[in-house]
Amino acid sequence: MLLRFTKMHGLGNDFMVIDLVTQHAQLSAKQIRQWSDRHTGIGFDQLLVVEPPNDPDTDFRYRIYNADGSEVEQCGNGARCFARFVQDKRLTAKKVIHVETSGGPITLRVRRDGQVTVDMGAPRFAPAEVPFIAEQEADQYAFEVAGEQLMVSAVSMGNPHCVTLVDDINNGTLERLGAHIEAHPRFPRKVNAGFMQVIDHGHARLRVFERGVGETQACGTGACAAAVAGIRLGLLRSPVQIQLPGGNLQIEWAGPGQPVLMTGPATRVYEGQIRV
Repeated sequence: MLLRFTKMHGLGNDFMVIDLVTQHAQLSAKQIRQWSDRHTGIGFDQLLVVEPPNDPDTDFRYRIYNADGSEVEQCGNGARCFARFVQDKRLTAKKVIHVETSGGPITLRVRRDGQVTVDMGAPRFAPAEVPFIAEQEADQYAFEVAGEQLMVSAVSMGNPHCVTLVDDINNGTLERLGAHIEAHPRFPRKVNAGFMQVIDHGHARLRVFERGVGETQACGTGACAAAVAGIRLGLLRSPVQIQLPGGNLQIEWAGPGQPVLMTGPATRVYEGQIRV
C-alpha cells in the first residue's frame, strides 16, 4: 500500500508527518529508522503521527518517534507542525486544538500570522517526575560527567531535559559532553541535553543534543526547559527569546504551577507517498 505523508520543519527541526486518522498502517521501529535515513530514506529528526484521540475531551492523539525508532513523550517544534498539518489536511477547522500526548495534554493555537502558540503545560522539577536521580529538588545540581564537574538544571516539559549554562554555545561543550549527558545513569530514561548561553534578561542562545537523534537545528521543549531554568535562577525574565541554530522561539512563563507558552513558525516542505 501507499502511505501519504508530509515533510515539515520547525526552525530546521524536520519531521515526516503521517495522518493515521484517514489512513491505516502499523509502523515498526525498523521502518522508521529506514525512513529517517538522510541518504537512503526521506530524512528527518522525528516522525509525527496523527491519530484519533483516546480521551473524548481532546481532538487528536499526537505520537512522536525519534530517528532511531524510539517513541518519546513530547516534541514542541513538532507540536507546531502538528497544528498546521491537521488544519492544512482539513482534519479540523478549529483554531484552538486540544491534543493528547504520552507526556500529557497540550493546547495548540494557530495565529493569524501563521505562527503557532503551544501551551506546553506546567514544567515539572521534582526529580522523580523528570526523571532524575537526586535526593531532593533543587534549582541546580552538582553533576559529574565524562570526568568533568558541572552544575545543571533538570526539568520535565513532558520529556526530560538537562540544562547546562555555558559562556559560549560554540565552545565545544555540546560536542564533548552531549552524548555522555544523554546516556548518563542519573537520567533513567535518558535526557535531552541543552547548553544555554545567557545574553541578557530577555535573550539566550541554545543548542540541544536530543535523545535518540543528536544535535538538531531547534528543540521546542528544550527552549522551554532552558527558559524556565534561566528564570528560576534569576538570569532571565519572561518573555524570553531563545535563539537556536535554526531560528528564534518566544517562551513565556509566569512562574511555578503556570503553563509554558511557546510561539514559533511551522513550515510545510513537500507532500509525498511511500510504499509500506
